[in-house]
Amino acid sequence: MSRRTLVWERRRRAFAEFRREYARNRAGMFGLAGLVFIGLVALAAPLFIDGAHLTATGAPGGRFEPPSLTYPLGTDAFGRSVLDLVVWGARISLTVGFLATFVSVSLGTLIGITAGHFGGWSSNVLMRITDWFLVLPTLVMAVALAAVMERSTLTIIIAIGVTAWPTPARLVRAQTLAVEARPYIERARALGGGHVHIMLRHVLPNVMPVVLAQTTLLVSSSIIMESTLAFLGLGDPGIISWGGILQEARTAGAISSGMWWYIVPPGVAIALVALAFTLCGRALEAVFNPRLRERR
Repeated sequence: MSRRTLVWERRRRAFAEFRREYARNRAGMFGLAGLVFIGLVALAAPLFIDGAHLTATGAPGGRFEPPSLTYPLGTDAFGRSVLDLVVWGARISLTVGFLATFVSVSLGTLIGITAGHFGGWSSNVLMRITDWFLVLPTLVMAVALAAVMERSTLTIIIAIGVTAWPTPARLVRAQTLAVEARPYIERARALGGGHVHIMLRHVLPNVMPVVLAQTTLLVSSSIIMESTLAFLGLGDPGIISWGGILQEARTAGAISSGMWWYIVPPGVAIALVALAFTLCGRALEAVFNPRLRERR
């Protein structure tokens, strides 16, 4: 058996073990099923929702119609179906959540591995910067960035991504220090392995479980953050998102008028998606951490 075949066989066995352990976690499976369903609905939205009906001038319904057979969740201030808005808004909210998490996790992983691998004064400088970002309110920083930049989806992604990286950086640094203390790292150095080789071939694969679990948990936080920024009026007004729907409902006076169908659906959607990602993240932590697996 060749070396490459042996490596792939080990990876296959590790993945099979991962699937078995994850399948034993009922909460994680429930969260995964919910995410798959929501993702499929969001992807298929253009197939059963007419984009023209989501515009302020092309809405077929009347203003503020209560739930009915025609409009199961009623209509908004422009006569658009709230159900269609919630389904369509999932596309933007999930996209922003994933991209913002990718930015923050990538930045945190880079800083964490660099600080843990090199140590010394460079680690101290990077960790002091990380501590400075940690003590600052994330929402306030995101609001400040979104306020001074152009109102767009890209701005929201950047604002969330550059404020949520300290926690992944701390976790990855701690895991990197544990990996660097293992004997095979010393052997790699003795055989002439450079810094880039050690960080990419030895350290990064061993910290990926922590990165993956943290990514799943951060997606829910990013979606909530995006909804908060959109609710505060800092999002792109031309884009439909869950936070944008809540902001429009507040502006239209839905709260004081008792139009619950305009407020509750997007709020419930945000809560359910955040819960699903949290359940998946906790399940991944239990799979990758034997101590948590024993407590279950």
